[in-house]
Amino acid sequence: MIRLLAFLIVVFALGLGFAWLADRPGDMVVTFNGYQYQVSLMVAAVAVVAVVAAVMIVWWLIKSLWNSPYTISRYFRVRRRDRGYQALSTGMIAAGAGDGALARKKTKEAAKLIRSDQEPLIHLLEAQASLLEGDHEGARQKFESMLDDPEMRLLGLRGLYLEAERLGDRNAARHYAGRAAAVAPQLAWAAESTLEELTARGDWDGALKLVDAQKSTRQIERDAANRRRAVLLTAKAQSLADSDPAAARTAAIEANRLQPDFAPAAVAAAAALFKQNDVRKGSKILEAAWKAEPHPEIAELYTHARPGDAVVDRLNRAKKLQEMKKNHAESSMTVARAALDAQDLSTARREAEAAIRMDRREGAYLLLADIEEAETGDQGKVRQLLSKAVRAPRDPAWVADGVVSERWAPVSPVTGRLDAFEWRAPMERLGQLIDSRDEPDAPVVAIEAPGRPEKPVDVIDHAASGNEATGKDAESREDHVTPVTAAAFAAVPADAEAVEPAEELARLPDDPGVDPDDEAEKSPRRFRLF
Repeated sequence: MIRLLAFLIVVFALGLGFAWLADRPGDMVVTFNGYQYQVSLMVAAVAVVAVVAAVMIVWWLIKSLWNSPYTISRYFRVRRRDRGYQALSTGMIAAGAGDGALARKKTKEAAKLIRSDQEPLIHLLEAQASLLEGDHEGARQKFESMLDDPEMRLLGLRGLYLEAERLGDRNAARHYAGRAAAVAPQLAWAAESTLEELTARGDWDGALKLVDAQKSTRQIERDAANRRRAVLLTAKAQSLADSDPAAARTAAIEANRLQPDFAPAAVAAAAALFKQNDVRKGSKILEAAWKAEPHPEIAELYTHARPGDAVVDRLNRAKKLQEMKKNHAESSMTVARAALDAQDLSTARREAEAAIRMDRREGAYLLLADIEEAETGDQGKVRQLLSKAVRAPRDPAWVADGVVSERWAPVSPVTGRLDAFEWRAPMERLGQLIDSRDEPDAPVVAIEAPGRPEKPVDVIDHAASGNEATGKDAESREDHVTPVTAAAFAAVPADAEAVEPAEELARLPDDPGVDPDDEAEKSPRRFRLF
């Protein structure tokens, strides 16, 4: 556009010049070799312009003839390059589609038309073709040759990393990922693998630096970075709790500041503060975490914040937690445990039953069984509560990749993934949660209890056979009597109604039977319309 505008301006200027000369008539006299030439001024101006144009045309012709060999060679070189890039494009598409034969053919064609040192994509296409043909050794050599080229180094490291992952060599994969992360921390695959390596060997400071680099390059969001930093700082605080309490306190407090509702961080920070006799600040941290989400580890540490407290003082601290989070099963469980330790059995029973009403789970029934044994000693009711605990859903625990742990850990023991543990109920008793009476169409999942006898138990009528029994028979019956153990309670079937009458276990004399309240809850009143 600018060149066109300049050309129009020049033409317009020439037109103005010739118009100016036409308005001013005159003659031009030239004397040369004894002759005198006289022409008008307009003719002289036209002649000068024509001579200049002729000189320029002649110069262009001479320059074109001089540069014609280079022009011709450049034409064929560009045409050859275009054909090479076309072959390279077709080969990349074939490699992406999984056509190894076509990819190899186009690789050879592109290598003939384009120099590989000028176009690094030829190396990539050749490596992809080798992988499609199953030549992993050739592909690995090609990826290793890319490491010498700064432009192709990251691509070579990526290829070697994938090959190491395919072979299951985690050490080699993490080595290549670490080299790539050192050069380009914005690469997600390299950063994640390096992060797993650093956390696996407990290099929490190195992992924190890598997370900061990910945050600075905007690879991960701010909230995700804060979560990862909180997990790593909590792990660092746990590892330094005995060797360097001051550093552990600093790391735990920063982790709690980043994630106030993260229970392990709150517990680590409060424990570090309690070791330095800062009970007030540690209690505030636990109270804030408890308000966000009650957790049994928080309750345990909070009630035992001062080792010299009496059991009544611990009960009062438990009640204080309950006031902060009312109508919650964990609050009632905390008060019930503290009341049981303080021998306030009526309060313990009331809170345990309240916890069961809010959340029927294994721990609540076990706690109520302990309270029942301490208060009445009625073994029948204790066994009844234990059988309910066997059938109840399990208590929440730290679960990661199918592994249930009593304590929180920063990484998964199976995959090494960071922040894999979640506080939830293990998914092992789903079959017991389906009530076929409430959901007739739902499939019934049968879970066989361990140690369940395959044959029905014969019930002996001692009253009918008392006169006919001999001493030998009595000894044989005594030999068949086995003591009641915890395994016997675990063998109680999940669905008591599914047991055939012939398989019903003989009850002990002090067995109170089925609780009528439970029967009423299990069999709701229904009305038929038709």
